[in-house]
Amino acid sequence: MSIIQQHSEATLGDAWRTINIDALEEDSPLNFDTSTLSPPQPEISESDVRGLAQQDAHLQTITEVLQSIKASEMTPLLNRIYGSEGGSELLDVLVKYLYKGMAAGSAGPGPRSPTRIIPQATGGFSQVGSRPGAANESVTAAMSVLLSWHEKAVEVAGLGSIVRCMTDFRRV
Repeated sequence: MSIIQQHSEATLGDAWRTINIDALEEDSPLNFDTSTLSPPQPEISESDVRGLAQQDAHLQTITEVLQSIKASEMTPLLNRIYGSEGGSELLDVLVKYLYKGMAAGSAGPGPRSPTRIIPQATGGFSQVGSRPGAANESVTAAMSVLLSWHEKAVEVAGLGSIVRCMTDFRRV
């Protein structure tokens, strides 16, 4: 007689599912608290949001100031800053702002909106808008200026400023 024939309908039931084999696995979520995997996120207050907006305003101001300085004045200005007290730290902060500006510029202006068609008084239609790719020109120009400043800052402060910027936990 085979094993299948020995067991009757009464012995086969849901009793064979009483052992939870997932609990025997050491990597099972049953063996540790899964709430510790991701800590609770604090709520963001209105002052935090305003602080982020101020940081963006600071970045925009710094980018505008850097764009207004001539290329021939970059190196003497950076040398004067580097020679002053705490100059290397100031150049490190400048490099942080340069990287933040480059990251903001690489994100681009966002999704393109379709060209608007506005009806004219003559009854015809005219397309109003800039030429394709013109929005990227200002981003490209700003990126070029930031790269020039980065080149000059590293030339004056050395490669250590890049390492200090990348390893510093404080952000701008």
